[in-house]
Amino acid sequence: MIETSQVESRKKCYRCYRPKSSCMCLYVRPVKTKTKFVILMHPKEYRKIKNGTGHLTHLSLPNSELYVGIDFSAHKRVNELLDDTQNLCYLLYPDQNSIEINSHKLSKENKKVVIFIIDSTWACAKKMLRESTNVASLQSISFTHAKISEFAIKEQPAEYCLSTIESTLCVLELMNNNSDEMIEKSGLEEFLHPFKKMIEFQIEYMQECKNPRF
Repeated sequence: MIETSQVESRKKCYRCYRPKSSCMCLYVRPVKTKTKFVILMHPKEYRKIKNGTGHLTHLSLPNSELYVGIDFSAHKRVNELLDDTQNLCYLLYPDQNSIEINSHKLSKENKKVVIFIIDSTWACAKKMLRESTNVASLQSISFTHAKISEFAIKEQPAEYCLSTIESTLCVLELMNNNSDEMIEKSGLEEFLHPFKKMIEFQIEYMQECKNPRF
């Protein structure tokens, strides 16, 4: 016999894609941006239900789109955005030729900035870019930072690595500093709210599993 609580925990919220028992939608604080963000999510990230931050990033940015896949070279909507002459498209990905946005503006008059974000592990991101030649050919942007990830429930491959939502916040903060964006300070301060609540919930859950109540 399956208990009601077990059934509830398996039901999914189709906004944040977490179990309904740990839905984070209540904690999302949407931030309006001039910049459009396009999140390209690897299928492995899509299947994560406990610690994925791509969906939370998408919910937090009304001016964003999210697509799941590996090869986006023939993706209709992605190519529409890339082919639109009114768009100035970039790929958030560090490489030798990337523009460091700590000190560089991205916006240009009469052009809408569109930033593509790869939501996956580093290994999967490389495969996605090998397949998605249209996205890989974009001018890449990157940033330097001194932050340490707050992702306490997940081990990062290196100290400087950040989750998708943390990286997006860095981009927003730097674009604000460069006057590419005009976001209220309170909006930036609350941007990680659902992320932090997700971590709190997961830590509490793990502690309860170690010390079950009878």
